[in-house]
Formats: sequence, C-alpha cells, structure tokens
Amino acid sequence: MTTTPGTSAVPEQQNAQRPAAAPHSTLRRRLAELRGGPGVPPRPLDARALAALASNPGCRRRALLDGAGVDKNALASALGAPTAFGQSQFAFVRGNAFEARVKADGGAELVRLLCGRSGDAAPESSDEVAVPDLAADGPAGRAARTGLALEEASAAGRWTVLDHPMLTLDVAGSAVYLEPDAVAVHPDGGLTVVEIKSFPILDGSADPAKVGAAARQAAVYALALERAAGVRRGHGAPPAPEDSSGVRPEALLVCPKDFSNLPAAALVDVRRQVASTRRQLTRLARLDEIAGAVPEGTTFALSLPADALRDAVASVPASYAPECLAGCELAFHCRSAAREQGAVTALGRGARAELGSLATVESVLAAAGGPQGNGRGGGAPDEPAAVALRRAARLRAEAADEEAGTCR
Repeated sequence: MTTTPGTSAVPEQQNAQRPAAAPHSTLRRRLAELRGGPGVPPRPLDARALAALASNPGCRRRALLDGAGVDKNALASALGAPTAFGQSQFAFVRGNAFEARVKADGGAELVRLLCGRSGDAAPESSDEVAVPDLAADGPAGRAARTGLALEEASAAGRWTVLDHPMLTLDVAGSAVYLEPDAVAVHPDGGLTVVEIKSFPILDGSADPAKVGAAARQAAVYALALERAAGVRRGHGAPPAPEDSSGVRPEALLVCPKDFSNLPAAALVDVRRQVASTRRQLTRLARLDEIAGAVPEGTTFALSLPADALRDAVASVPASYAPECLAGCELAFHCRSAAREQGAVTALGRGARAELGSLATVESVLAAAGGPQGNGRGGGAPDEPAAVALRRAARLRAEAADEEAGTCR
C-alpha cells in the first residue's frame, strides 16, 4: 500500500568548486559499479527494508546491497535461493482499494478516526480538514514540497492531512526517500504518522506479528518526520519532548474492521521502536567504509555466472540469524552458507551470545568433549562457555547411563 519512489543514492553535486561533492560523487560511482553499472537503476529503500536493516545492523552485506540499490530478490534467484517476499496481487489491489476508501472524503475520516482514539475534538465537516497538494518533480522536489506543507500546516492552526508525503532519512551516509501513507498535523502543530494496512482488526484485536511490523515501519517514518520537523524549525534537530508540535509518540494504525471494508483504528505506541531503530541505524557502518573493503572490480551484476556472483556476495561479510528469514531476500542463501561453514549463528542470536568465542558447531562439540578442543573458532579450555558445555555433556551422559540401567 505504501509506494516508495526515489533513490537511496546521494544526489551528485554539479558545482566543481565545492570540495564536499567529490566524496559523494565517488561513492555514488562506486555503488553504481557494484550494482552493475550506471545503466542499472537502483532499487529504492522503503520503511520495511530499513526496519529489517535496523534489526540486524551488524550485517555489512545487507547494508551494502541496500545502499547500492541492488535488487536482492533478483540476486537471490540468480544465486539459486529465491524467496517469496511481497504481497500477492489480490492483497495489493485490496489494500489500495481500502486506502482509497479511507481517504475518499478528503482526509476527514482519518481525522475522525484519530480523534476517536486521542480524545481530540473531531471536525464537523471535511471543509475543516486541509489536504495540500504535494506534487513536485522527483523525490527531492516532493521532499521540499512536503517540508513547506509542514510549515504551512503548523502555522494554519487547523487539521491537515498530508497524503503520501515524501520524507528523507540519512542511512549509513546515504540519503533515503520514504513515503508514509499519511501524516496528520494537529491544530497545535503535533504530528501523527498514519499507517493504513489491509490486515483486519477482528473483535478489537489484530495479528501481533503484523502489528509489530507496522509499528517498526511507523518508527522509521517517525524518525524521518522528526528530521523534517527539525528542518522546518531551522535547526535540523528533533524538537524537545515537551514541545507539543513535535512527532506524537503514537502512530495511528487503520485496518479493516472484522471482515468488512469499514475502517477501524488503534493508536500504537512506537516509542520503543523509535529508540531501537535510531540506535541501530546509528550503529550502521558507513557505506564508504564497507564499499572500500570490497575487492576492486567486484560487482553484483545479475549477468554474471552464478559462481562469480556467489564469490562476489561472499566477499562482503554477513551476519546471518534465523530472524533474517522474516525480512531479507538473501536469507536462504546466507542460511545455506552458514550451515556449510558450521557457523553457530544458524542456531540463533541467543545461542551465539551464550557460546562466546566458539564460532562453529565443530568447536562447540570439541569443547563439550574435552578440555583441549580443536582450537577452530577460538575458545580457551577454561572459557565459561566451554566449561558449561563440558558440564552439560557430563550430565547428559550420566542421565543416559541411568536410563540405560533402568531399562535393563
């Protein structure tokens, strides 16, 4: 339901006298080479991809592929490990129809749904709700028009609905354009992110997993909206928490009620998701650092033979975890590689954290079988993880002996 035109690349500066343009232009050329050449259009990032990226900030592979605009779904198919991400055509059409139904009266229905949950006074007619035109040339032009509309809406002191505004967010040194379903501007200048989803609210509750995913997406939009609100105030920083004209801590989630096409709404607290996403995005390594560590001449062009493409992907370190299966197109490929290497990351982040420097299943089994181990993947004999493994193996052996004695 949310379309995200734009590009993740930083616009190239045209003024040769400005020295700051050179690093950005160099990075842009490098990312284009990784993508397969300037003739290959970059695949834009969206809030869903950013939420998945922020959930695994240690994965340099995903950061580089997303930053370069590589089509990871096509890349996974070329590697022989395709995934089935995305909505079905039926769900897509149904979602667009529901969104159009919600916005059919010029945003008044959205405002009424929001007021019904927030306790604010609802407008009596659609004439009391402004819906400014945000059309402009290109994503940069639309982002500038959105900033102007935010400033005008704040000064107007009335309800305003921004339909598909364009926001920007800096991710690992690259500008990303984002397009939420809507943003509601309160009469006091407060801002509420609106997420319109096609999954139903049944008897007042919805699928927790889908609500959680929507909250993570809304958190990404809230971060971008904070930046836009800061720019509109002239200092580029988010407003103070006590400022009523800042981004509200709750996003409005609008879904079909039961099995009808009537809208139902709920306010979802996204403060935890915003804090987590901000922290994780801050931890992401810069794209120029990741790209600089990749061997010269490496490219992810889909025209390459499968073996060459597999080597190119392997040249960028990954941080696989089973959670990747829910949000990354390359998850099946990375899982196969982790299993071939016997990496304990395939067992989950919890197990990986408990095992310390024991990085492979082979080293774990060796540590459990004796005090020396085989040294592969690290792990001193007196390391707590190794000691715990030997104790667990001893208890298991004792239990097996007792069971065998009972059977006899």
